[in-house]
Amino acid sequence: MDSFFDVIKTIRIWDIIDILIVAFVIYRIFLIIKGTRALQMLVGLAVLLAAFIASRWLELYTIDWIVQSFWSQIVIALIILFPPEIRRALAQMGQNPFLRTLSPIEETRFIEEIIRSAVSLANKKIGAIIVLERETELKDLIEMGTPLDARISKEILTSIFLPYSPIHDGAVIIKEGRIAAAGCFLPLTMSAAVSKAIGTRHRAAIGITEETDAVVIAISEETGTISVVMEGKMTRDLDAASLRRILTKVFITGKRERMPLLEKITSFFPIKDRSQ
Repeated sequence: MDSFFDVIKTIRIWDIIDILIVAFVIYRIFLIIKGTRALQMLVGLAVLLAAFIASRWLELYTIDWIVQSFWSQIVIALIILFPPEIRRALAQMGQNPFLRTLSPIEETRFIEEIIRSAVSLANKKIGAIIVLERETELKDLIEMGTPLDARISKEILTSIFLPYSPIHDGAVIIKEGRIAAAGCFLPLTMSAAVSKAIGTRHRAAIGITEETDAVVIAISEETGTISVVMEGKMTRDLDAASLRRILTKVFITGKRERMPLLEKITSFFPIKDRSQ
């Protein structure tokens, strides 16, 4: 018992911080790969690790040599197996947790205008793909498109996606409540789990959400259905009410739930207006 307390006494504050940082990194990794094919591959790697330990213990030299050869190339294997997850992780490392650009009222107006636009496009069976930027910046995609910096409106979005519009083939990217660019080309998903019946527009929607935290609204020109894609997962056949529910949860309720620590602290200590 005394030895236990002796060990406790030797623990420094930096040791605790070190453990918390490692735990946070592991937690973020699991959040990134949750629900993706990377999780299944991670289970496979765990099986290989178990085989490596068992081969050492049972002295199975051939299996031990094969597994050990694989572990020596593990970094290259991870880069080959998990390119979308690695890109997403690196992008999330650069996110600003204190970034908040729109007020709740502006967010509500922004959501309602997006819904009106999506329903109008769906009713006219005009194919469209609308990307809503969140914390991961889409600067590279915006620069490759046609810059607009326009107010969101049903009329503007409809005119962009009309079949005879020169920029109707690409995606529209919404940034900070405004149309940042149109005619943007998105990366297509390479996942084998995606049905072959899904067209290029929806594959692009899945592809960009596999690499970033963006929310994508895709409208089918064949059926006029509205779909929302997040984290590589698609929810199809939405109406205005269900679309509003999803966007509200992501852009309003979700932001409040993950309110930064600094904002939580300052909310308890409101700054007085010194001009009075």
